[in-house]
Amino acid sequence: MTIKLGIVMDPIEQIKPYKDSSFAMLLEAQRRGYELYYMQPEDLYLLNTQPMAITTQLKVWDRNDGQFYGFGNTAHTHLTELDIILIRQDPPFNQDYLYSTHLLELAEAQGVRVVNKPQSLRDANEKLFASWFPQCLPPTLVTAKAELLKAFVKEQQDTIFKPLDAMGGASIFRVKQDDPNLSVIIETMTDHGQHHIMAQRYLPEIKQGDKRILLINGEPIPFALARIPQDGETRGNIAAGGRGEGQALTERDYWLCQQIAPKLQEKGLIFVGLDVIGDYITEINVTSPTCIRELDKQFNLNIAGTLFDYLESETRNG
Repeated sequence: MTIKLGIVMDPIEQIKPYKDSSFAMLLEAQRRGYELYYMQPEDLYLLNTQPMAITTQLKVWDRNDGQFYGFGNTAHTHLTELDIILIRQDPPFNQDYLYSTHLLELAEAQGVRVVNKPQSLRDANEKLFASWFPQCLPPTLVTAKAELLKAFVKEQQDTIFKPLDAMGGASIFRVKQDDPNLSVIIETMTDHGQHHIMAQRYLPEIKQGDKRILLINGEPIPFALARIPQDGETRGNIAAGGRGEGQALTERDYWLCQQIAPKLQEKGLIFVGLDVIGDYITEINVTSPTCIRELDKQFNLNIAGTLFDYLESETRNG
């Protein structure tokens, strides 16, 4: 039986196929003979309690000349007609994203395999989820209060401030106790004390890279992509100009994965990316983890294939 795979993602014409992990998944699914059905979040809808979507059949080609995808027929589809749905929409996790998870959860309840589990996407904020594993976390504060943030900076001396709902290194600040802009940074990021942000101790190991470790059902891929900042930059994110360098996982990396794997499996978080600096997890990415293509290329892997092997075996086993 041909597997029908739906994918909810941002506009495909805007992706960079040579580095896009969703595209890697689509290529592998097509290689396996899956039928591909493309959706954007706004294509999801509910009709008399039935989760529906305007879906478009999709073909993909591994090329970088702008002709890497083609559309087929568009139809109004009951989501229960699909076997697997991948949620690959990038943050921010806003109200529209929230509504999408509710609609996809209805499809899941009616038998569709949704990856990652919609309820767990709502539960596992990518910045806050790591707090469930205090043994893996650097000193951290989440607050909207300026006085608490200033006290944390004074204690830690060198800190990173980041919003709770952004991605790709957006709006991240490195601040020190004597920073003359500390007050205005706090005012801007918290909107004068109305919104929570995260502060973490600055980890100088960032100079060796912010490692992205990918896990499938709690099992780590044995290589990580260390995203190394440009000179004078504190962010290693590729989107912020970082350079990607593949590295074998260390003993500490495996230990960190072991700490969180049972919770990932419990929550149905099948495809997850850990951000690791030095000895610590700084974020747990559950919405649309990246770095598949970079790791595949450097180490001759097929990470999307490993993902679909797992999903197919899970389907066969019940």
